[in-house]
Amino acid sequence: MPLFLEILETERLVLRFQTIRDAEFILELLNDPSWLKFIGDRGVRTIEDAKNFILNGPVRMYKELGLGFLLVERKEDQAPIGICGLMKRESLEDIDIGFAFLPQYQGQGYAYEAATRVMTYGKDSLGLNRIVAITKQGNHHSIKLLEKLGLQFENLIHLPNDQEEINLFAWNRSQV
Repeated sequence: MPLFLEILETERLVLRFQTIRDAEFILELLNDPSWLKFIGDRGVRTIEDAKNFILNGPVRMYKELGLGFLLVERKEDQAPIGICGLMKRESLEDIDIGFAFLPQYQGQGYAYEAATRVMTYGKDSLGLNRIVAITKQGNHHSIKLLEKLGLQFENLIHLPNDQEEINLFAWNRSQV
């Protein structure tokens, strides 16, 4: 039975489902050098590619599971600044949190604000007892944020079709 994910809000942000109207922003985000370095090239080069990415990724997950990466907008001007959310990867046993923000919106506390709200939603509204996150070993900014959110490094893992070992972090209700 799919979960229902409402729009999430913080003091400065709105986190909402992505739609194909967000294609221009998603095209920019997925081609940002830090996305390419730390997350990987998704082959999204055109607005049409971005629309297909949204429909076959986030929108499909919303319909199937009621969760996924949400578009993060600033309340003050509705500017899209990043994505943050929970997802279920086939290659991981647990639901994981992820986030990515355009460089001009980094270092202002937006990622922490959005991810804190998403973690609270996962813990309180969904009743999750464990939330994980993955990151490349050199992604120090994401590692610092995950630790600030209360996730702890567990071990290095390999995801299918990926040669590189990546960090697995986890938050467990039993450790709180």
